[in-house]
Amino acid sequence: MNTDQWVDLLAADAAPVRRRAVSRRLLLALAIGLPLSFAWMLLEYGVRRDLIQAMFWPMFWVRLLFGAAIALAGFVVVQRLARPGVRVRGAWLGLAAPVVVIWVLALLALLAAPAEERAALVWGQTWRSCAIDIAVVSLPTFAALLWALRGLAPTRPALAGAAAGALAGGAAAWVYAFHCPELAAPYIAVWYLAGIALPVVAGALIGARWLRW
Repeated sequence: MNTDQWVDLLAADAAPVRRRAVSRRLLLALAIGLPLSFAWMLLEYGVRRDLIQAMFWPMFWVRLLFGAAIALAGFVVVQRLARPGVRVRGAWLGLAAPVVVIWVLALLALLAAPAEERAALVWGQTWRSCAIDIAVVSLPTFAALLWALRGLAPTRPALAGAAAGALAGGAAAWVYAFHCPELAAPYIAVWYLAGIALPVVAGALIGARWLRW
């Protein structure tokens, strides 16, 4: 049997891939993981008691949008990295944009505050637990996304894992915002970003090995 015959034999039962199969698989992972992340937040931390009042404060929505923007950009990047030969291109800018915006807001808040109040804007009251809490809340979504990527074909597994971590971390930051009492932009720029960075690093390390094919 020559090479052409062997290729024909292997391709004999091949079926076309369903349209948007990658996006469907990733959305399924989110449909599984995100409710579990939200349930964990409710059971372990609870929703802040003044949630209705907080909804009238602009920074509450800025914080929600920060997590949601990173999650959305992470979804775009990871669904491109999950397919061989698809370039990410400017999608990386989508991940960088919310980070730059929150850093600018943080800088403006620090410059407008009296010198003796600046440290409190950065450290808040819950800095010791914030980043770890966000990383823990991200675990169900993170695990579901890695499972989804495992069944796809990422050719850059470390980057794909990192992008999955950004998606899971951004979603977890969005979920955790319903509990967290901190609203200062400098606090979000440091500790929320640190919480998102943890699954990004974990995704790169795990993806480099587990997503290799």
